[in-house]
Amino acid sequence: MSTEADPSTRRTVLVDLAPLRESPAFARLWFGNIVSGIGAEMTVVAVGVQVYSLTHSTFAVSLVGVFSLVPMILAGLYGGTLADAFDRRVVLIWASLLAWTATIAIAALAWFQLSTVWPLYLLTVVDAVAATVVATGRGSVVARLVRAELMPAAFALGGIAQGLYVTVGPALGGVLVATAGFGWTYTVDVILFFAAFIAVVRLPPLPPEGARHTPGLQSIRAGLAFLRTAPNIRTSFAMDITAMTFGHPNALFPAIGARMIGGGAVTVGVLSAAVAVGAFLLSLFSGRLAGVRRQGLAVAWSIGAYGACVLGLGIVLLCTGTRGTAATVAPLALGLAVLFLAGAGAADNISSIFRNTITQSAAPDNMRGRLQGIYIVVVTGGPRLGDLFVGVVATVGALWAPPLLGGAIIIVLIAVLLRSRKGFRQYDALNPTP
Repeated sequence: MSTEADPSTRRTVLVDLAPLRESPAFARLWFGNIVSGIGAEMTVVAVGVQVYSLTHSTFAVSLVGVFSLVPMILAGLYGGTLADAFDRRVVLIWASLLAWTATIAIAALAWFQLSTVWPLYLLTVVDAVAATVVATGRGSVVARLVRAELMPAAFALGGIAQGLYVTVGPALGGVLVATAGFGWTYTVDVILFFAAFIAVVRLPPLPPEGARHTPGLQSIRAGLAFLRTAPNIRTSFAMDITAMTFGHPNALFPAIGARMIGGGAVTVGVLSAAVAVGAFLLSLFSGRLAGVRRQGLAVAWSIGAYGACVLGLGIVLLCTGTRGTAATVAPLALGLAVLFLAGAGAADNISSIFRNTITQSAAPDNMRGRLQGIYIVVVTGGPRLGDLFVGVVATVGALWAPPLLGGAIIIVLIAVLLRSRKGFRQYDALNPTP
């Protein structure tokens, strides 16, 4: 799958910290993302548990993501045009303020003892839209903050950040919901968001380089036209949306904690955190990834491994059966589920590191915002389609059916894509081509 670029690029096994040492702006953004991400993941868990407690329906939980899908697609596309037209620091500030406001409103509703579900749906849509614009702008500035040869290391550090906040956030969210309630859980998120906002405010001016397009439909068309001439970037997007559509079992976690493995909200947090543990450990020992030249092959093999782990989770749930109570926990089933989810997190992180590197290395700066917007639509929209897939299949079948069927579909589709995309198989990091 890989060879070293040359002997001088050989690295230790541990993650390369050079991006943090060389770029204070990147370091602040990285740290702020960790702190605010912990709060955001707490809210994700809390919203899922709250919707399930109000409706007792896995399908209703899946709708949290489904309702956000179209607005997020539009936000990603339009947010990309904003990042390619204006100072990216300014775009990040305004989008962050909108996300912060939505979180404050969710907390306020919880303190006022919300008894209907639709305000949660509405506010999570607003938060998802703002977060999509933030992620679009943040992703498009990495190549401006670190040297080109340090980009894989920068994205690996991003994996460590994600691993930390998706490990700590869901686990802390599950515990806080169970012990302190929804109001305090959301309020902690409001407070932690301040770290990300300060990091964004302290960024240097980041106007896009090269020709600019006025934000709007014509700018989106120009970005899509460039993407049509970029088969390697397109293939990486297609592979990721395949993985997320058929291999995103998070909407099952509340029902698994209540009816299968047991443990309730705490189990939901543990299962959610397991994916991040795998991603974190992979990033921690990612030093050698900087020497991988065949990055297209790395993406394909890692997503295939992701599908195999999701399939393994389905087998665990099939063998566990329905327990009918959340009071007791099935330790063996929980341990195996955590193992497979951690493996999925590690595999997905490898894919993410190389997909980000391919996109940002091969694209010109004045297209990075729009391509990052499309990328964010894929990585955030895919899980929403995955929530719908899980909700429908679980409703007509059983809780074990979505991961079992989805994992098998991922393995087959990735094999087909890899066989049909010769250029992607031969993609060389020393000669990045879109």
